[in-house]
Amino acid sequence: MKELQFSTKVLHAKPNKDDPHRSIRYPIYATAAYDYASSQDIEDAFTSKKIAHSYSRITNPTVEFFEKKINILEGGVATVAMASGMAAITNTIFNLVSSGENIVASKYLFGNTYSFFKNTLANLGIEVRFVDHSDFEQVDSAFDDKTKLLFVETVANPQIIVADLSKLADIAHNNDAIFVVDSTLTTPYLVHAKDHNVDVVIHSTTKYISGGGTSVGGVVTDLGSADWTKFSILSKFHHLGNMAFTARLRKEVYRNMGSALSPNTAYLHSLGLETLALRLRQSSQSALKVSQYLQEHDSVKTVNYAGLINDKYHSVASQSFTKKLFGGLLSFELADKETSYKFMDKLEIIRRATNLNDNTSLIIHPASTIYSEFDAETRNDLDVSDGLVRLSVGLEDAEDLIADLEQALGS
Repeated sequence: MKELQFSTKVLHAKPNKDDPHRSIRYPIYATAAYDYASSQDIEDAFTSKKIAHSYSRITNPTVEFFEKKINILEGGVATVAMASGMAAITNTIFNLVSSGENIVASKYLFGNTYSFFKNTLANLGIEVRFVDHSDFEQVDSAFDDKTKLLFVETVANPQIIVADLSKLADIAHNNDAIFVVDSTLTTPYLVHAKDHNVDVVIHSTTKYISGGGTSVGGVVTDLGSADWTKFSILSKFHHLGNMAFTARLRKEVYRNMGSALSPNTAYLHSLGLETLALRLRQSSQSALKVSQYLQEHDSVKTVNYAGLINDKYHSVASQSFTKKLFGGLLSFELADKETSYKFMDKLEIIRRATNLNDNTSLIIHPASTIYSEFDAETRNDLDVSDGLVRLSVGLEDAEDLIADLEQALGS
């Protein structure tokens, strides 16, 4: 049989163990602990001589099934699901980088990620060298012999800057570092990270994957291309070959930091995956129509959306995005903060909220919310102006969204 397509893979993924009742929906195992037939069995489970669940903070059957679905879609060697997208990022960094070492990261990052890199890691003795990831010479010059990884987002939020993943992967690998990518805004449906030589891919599953903004989670997938013997921090696990990264992550960092995803959330995320392709197609098609409308409106200074032919990132996105769809997130700039607030307060269909890809369209003013902890100089350096507005396009009809924008913007 030929390779299955995206949605078919999700719908027909098989769990590691069949449900005894053959339920079409894999059940929620709402339990903390598991019983064993003998004392030897529980010892073998805890010492990894036998594959078995011991405690749901470490592994759980429902969570495991969700991890398997993600891993199939990414083509990875292993996936670990966590309590949030930020947990996925923090656990990945702590799993690979020690005090005295450094990472190179795009400066165009989600606000909490930027704060974690700039503030938290600095206090732990890990240096983060921020770069404009579109300037390849600047990226390359930031590496030294203590640089462990390069970190970027496939699409920077809210600036909507699309990364040239293949080029950045070459730079990271030429400097003996690995390439870690946050693909939250694209998911494996729009961008297949493995095709671009990414080593580790991260998602906040809260966003597109969850399906309707029902729950909070994150995943980390090792795509199987990294040479983990170069990381002394993984030395205890080098004998496991390409599983070294995941082994330390699950058996030490993730376990010790208590980052477990709940079984109920894993169940909801698995359901969300089943409709991901349908929802992304709808929101992407509507986002393009909305962007084209906004681009022609006199009150709008600029529109940031890679689906627009004249967008500066259209070419690289056209090469990277497998479906020639460009996602459901866009941003645009109005005159100033006061104008943005007046516009947002007039909206009747589009909701004022911070999440991405709820089934309803959501709008937010990034400078006063996500980036409110940063001073004006930092926001300016990150291209987050007082007039910038971010719009996550949901599943409403595009014509209704445009009408709502029209009445709020005025003629």
